[in-house]
Amino acid sequence: MTRTLSRRERFHAVTAGFLGWTMDAFDFFVVVFLVDALAERFGVPKKEIVWTMTATLAMRPVGAVLFGLLADRYGRRIPLMVNVLFFSTVEILCGFAPNYGTFLVLRALFGIGMGGEWGVGASLAMESAPRKWRGILSGILQSGYSIGYLLAAVAARFVLPALGWRAMFWVGGLPALLALYIRWHVPESEAWKQHRAPTMGAIGKTLRAFAPRLAYLVALMTMMMFLSHGTQDLYPDFLKLAHGIPAPTVAEVAMIYNVGAVLGAILFGHFSERVGRRYSMLAALGLSLAVMPFWAFGGSLAILAAAAFFMQMGVQGAWGIIPAHLNELSPDSTRGLVPGLAYQLGILFASPVNTIEYALRDRIGYGRALASFETATILILATLLLAGSEQKGKHFVEEYDFTETPQSTP
Repeated sequence: MTRTLSRRERFHAVTAGFLGWTMDAFDFFVVVFLVDALAERFGVPKKEIVWTMTATLAMRPVGAVLFGLLADRYGRRIPLMVNVLFFSTVEILCGFAPNYGTFLVLRALFGIGMGGEWGVGASLAMESAPRKWRGILSGILQSGYSIGYLLAAVAARFVLPALGWRAMFWVGGLPALLALYIRWHVPESEAWKQHRAPTMGAIGKTLRAFAPRLAYLVALMTMMMFLSHGTQDLYPDFLKLAHGIPAPTVAEVAMIYNVGAVLGAILFGHFSERVGRRYSMLAALGLSLAVMPFWAFGGSLAILAAAAFFMQMGVQGAWGIIPAHLNELSPDSTRGLVPGLAYQLGILFASPVNTIEYALRDRIGYGRALASFETATILILATLLLAGSEQKGKHFVEEYDFTETPQSTP
């Protein structure tokens, strides 16, 4: 008979996934605030630094496949610990990069670690979360991404002026301590124990049978990546160049809009338990679309900051539902692989987003480039959601739980 996890064990599992994604996001978004400093240090145009972000995003599927396969075959805990140690080490080495070529290779390697963390951490967290709390815990888990961005903004405001750009990456080595937390406190997934694949071949067979739905999930995640990275990565640069806002103030605005992102992920994640995953995501997208003109063309710092707050509330409101939605739609025996693979293949196809928006900026202006690209993204994304399906409340573990009652799935 399958053992039911205690509240403490569930808490530790969700916390591990949340902290891993928070620290991973911090390590990625550090570069967003260092575009000018790195371009000057390495003697390259700014577009070359933007390209390192593209390289990071493009390598994430490699990590999703590698660590996802290990998680489905050998369990969630050990692959997650190895992953955390890997990306933390690479982040520290970025702070020692002597030239642009070395830095580019290290950021590509970091992409492998970043790609592996989300799928394994999300499957562990969602498999450990009570079904009735899955929506809000999904939002809390995904809000780690925004909190990581927020922490990167805080570091850019205080660490960068005091200690320089290298220290920004050295701080990113702290996540290595998370491996110890996982080792001591996080239990193995009961869902994995019940549905573990006997061989790598069995995982491949299940994946082939799931191919049509996987293709849909990849398309969905591609548009979600266009939405998140297209509204986040270049926005600090946009505020500086298009509106002449100084770097310290830009970091403060980033702190503001990431607070909105965290609130959105949690609120819409909770909302999804009432109205379903897809309709909650559509509501979040509607919020982002409504504030788009103020976000891209606001005439004052106050308007831009407020619009950015609500923009990211909507963007990450939609994203807060993704961990639960992808895990519920995935086969039981490949839940370590499929959510992360769909997520990271989406980022592979969306990896040129920063380069595309940067090129559009030169043709139609920064504000129009961001607004037109993201408006089209939201409309396509809404169409995909309406055409899709969901399995809200799906059982991950076959057990009778006296604390829960069955619920119908829309």
